[in-house]
This record gives sequence, C-alpha cells and structure tokens, in this order.
Amino acid sequence: MGRSLRRVMGSALAYAFILAVTLPVILLYVLLFLTSFATDMEGIVPKGFTLKNWEFIVSGNIRVPGAEYQYPNLYLVMGNTFLLAISVAGAEMFLASLAGYAISRFRFRGRSLLMGTILVLHAFPGVALLIAIFYILNALGLYDTLVGVFIIKVALDLPLAIWIMKGFFDGIPWDLEMSALIDGCSRFQAWLRVILPNVRNGLMAVLIFGFLSGWSEFIYILTFISSQKYWTLSMLVYAFTSGEYFYINPGVTATIAIIYMLPVVAFFLFAQKYLLRIQIAGKGVV
Repeated sequence: MGRSLRRVMGSALAYAFILAVTLPVILLYVLLFLTSFATDMEGIVPKGFTLKNWEFIVSGNIRVPGAEYQYPNLYLVMGNTFLLAISVAGAEMFLASLAGYAISRFRFRGRSLLMGTILVLHAFPGVALLIAIFYILNALGLYDTLVGVFIIKVALDLPLAIWIMKGFFDGIPWDLEMSALIDGCSRFQAWLRVILPNVRNGLMAVLIFGFLSGWSEFIYILTFISSQKYWTLSMLVYAFTSGEYFYINPGVTATIAIIYMLPVVAFFLFAQKYLLRIQIAGKGVV
C-alpha cells in the first residue's frame, strides 16, 4: 500500500512539474493565436474579433494600415524559406552520410585529428566568424544571395551531422557489409544498397535537424541579405517586431508568427519518433 502511494505521489509530482514548466509556454501560444484574430489588444486581453489580420493570405501582399514601409510578398518569402530549409537539409544529409561512413569504416592517417577538429568546429560559435564570412562572401560575389547563406549553414551544421551519422554507421555490424562485398558489390554499392537502408533513422534525424536549422535561420539572413527578394520568414517576423520599419501591428505580427511556427510544429509531430532514436553520445542507435 505504501509503495503504491509513493508511486502515485511520484507520478503526481512529475506531472505537476511538467505542467508548471509547459503551461506558460502554452499560454503564450494561445495568446498569440487570439491576438491574430483580435481587432486590438488591451494589455494581454484581446478586444473584438476580426479576420482582417489574415486577409493577406489570399494574395500574399501584406498591407498594414499606417505603415510607411512596403513588405515583400508573403509567398515569395515562404518560397525562400522552404528553398533554404530543404536545400540545407538535403546537402547535410548527403555530405554527412558520406563523411560519417568514411570516418566510421576507414582507418587513415590523421583520422583522430580529423575527428577532434570536427568536434572543435561544431563547438566554435558561428557569430564569431561573421566578419570573416562577410569578406569571403563578398570576395566570391555571394553576398546578398541565398546561395551564400546556404553554404554558411551547411558548413557550420555539418560537424554535428557527421557525428550523428558516424554513430549510426558504428552501430552497423561489419559482417553485413562484408557479405555484400563478397557477393560482388563494390564499396559504393554496399554503402548505397546495404548500409544506408539500415541507417535510415540517422538519415531522417540529420534531414530533420537540417530542415529546422535552415527554416529558423535568422542571424545570417539579417547580416548577409540586404535585398527584400531574398528575405525569409524569420526576417519578415523581425521586420514586424523590431519597430525598425516605423509601425507595429500586433494582429498581423501574430499572424505572421503563426505562419512561421506551424510548419515547424507539424515537422516535429512527424519527426519525433526519429529524433528519439539518436544518442547524442555518438554510440549508435537506441
């Protein structure tokens, strides 16, 4: 009886702690949703109901009463965001699968140094490189282009992706690969047809991290993009919330924030089973 009571009390305390941590976040999301349908806000209390804050969804042309600044078309911005996120995810998955396999399976001079360098590169803050990156992009003619931001994102995210994939490749028995080689497969065929299908959870994890990284990128867009035609949703949200463009409309700002947030929420709901299969320690598949 006492053991059952302790178990119930422990579960109750755990749920109470989780509720205390998550409730403020949930309330903020609820407030964001209510604000997008409110005519005005009195503190945190919405006043009135309107759909005007969502009217720009039809044409994509954002018109904010009282604003002196012309915002770029919503669908152009969303297209840029999806293009960057998908490109970063695909490139990271492909390159990390090759590099992770090579580090996991091959023994070569400087391998330990390379692995240590990869860890150091991941730990190095990208913000500290902004000035150097600016000069490089400017010299290559990639300043104010999404291609430049894409290269930066892939280069800085790749170390973590390589370590994740190396952990998954380490979890695949050598015997499986040797059997494929004995059956006549080349090393590339064994990697493509035998090994990759067995590390699909790792590939999905890297793909997910890459997509979310590209989707949420802000600092490099703000620093290295000056043309509106290359804006992403993070930059559009910044334009609405910073006050830099002379006018802040809470309703339209909340609507833009919801549009920015929904794909990420949907992606997490789809991807959580893959993310739970990762061991950050790099020991392989759970």
